[in-house]
Amino acid sequence: MSSAPTIDSVHHPATGTWQYIVADPKTHNAVIIDTVLDFDAATQTISTGNADSLVSSIKEKGYNIVRILETHAHADHLTASAYLQQVLGGVQGSKPPICIGKRITQVQQTFGEKYGVSADELENAFDHLFDDDEVFQIGDLEAKVVHLPGHTPDHVGYMIGGKFHTQQNLQSIENPLTNTTPQTDNIFCGDSVFNADLGVARCDFPGGSAKALYQSTRKLLNLPDHVRVWTGHDYPSATRKEAVPFMRVDEQRERNGYLQADLTEDGFLEKRTQRDAGLNEPKLLHQSLQVNIRGGRLPKPSAQGMRFLVLPLRVGDAKW
Repeated sequence: MSSAPTIDSVHHPATGTWQYIVADPKTHNAVIIDTVLDFDAATQTISTGNADSLVSSIKEKGYNIVRILETHAHADHLTASAYLQQVLGGVQGSKPPICIGKRITQVQQTFGEKYGVSADELENAFDHLFDDDEVFQIGDLEAKVVHLPGHTPDHVGYMIGGKFHTQQNLQSIENPLTNTTPQTDNIFCGDSVFNADLGVARCDFPGGSAKALYQSTRKLLNLPDHVRVWTGHDYPSATRKEAVPFMRVDEQRERNGYLQADLTEDGFLEKRTQRDAGLNEPKLLHQSLQVNIRGGRLPKPSAQGMRFLVLPLRVGDAKW
């Protein structure tokens, strides 16, 4: 089996996002997962302090970033993928490709139409669209793409460190009845499963599906008990002061109310649907989606050199 990855987890407190740098300790090749641009909604100002700190860490550790990975088109923060690609291209002499699951095209169509984003701004926004179960290399490490829909239709996770090339292993995560399991210790699950006290992701965005999320959570629970499930977000509270990047599968099964063995699919759907009905939209929903379906690229400038994002107005029943 290939060596275990070195994992640096970096929490972004303003958005609760976990960002990951995952490296092969032998070759120092690495990937970055789900990065964040700083954004001040009051002034509509983007800044790069968080992204620059990631670059500093990468340089300090001597990593060569071979891919920038997205688990999905986020609706609560702006991705730093395009910015990091440009900066890292200058640092290491080659630009790492920005990669995401192949169903991003569905999300781009939905929100491109909603926000009036021109097709040419979406074309080639991502350098590589992963197929389901695609296997790729991070130095000597193997990684595998796992489709985890529910929160969004394009959502994927990444199993990193293990052996995935055999047909037996490729089938095992999909089939909960099989006795074989992928040989891995880590899965980066994005916004599918959170830490146990937070549950699982919301499913009320366009293309979201509580039924699909139920099936995705069962894929994760089918992994061996020791596998670490690295989550996409965590929100410390009065009772839990520190953000936690992962829990093991057995811990999730025992402590997450959405992942209990006795919770039926119907029970899961009812619980998730009721919870979603009481949620407000994310604070950066519109800004995030417009940047993220572009792969992190900024909107094209106007004739006056300004860049614009579209924000909906709510006027109620008033007419004039």
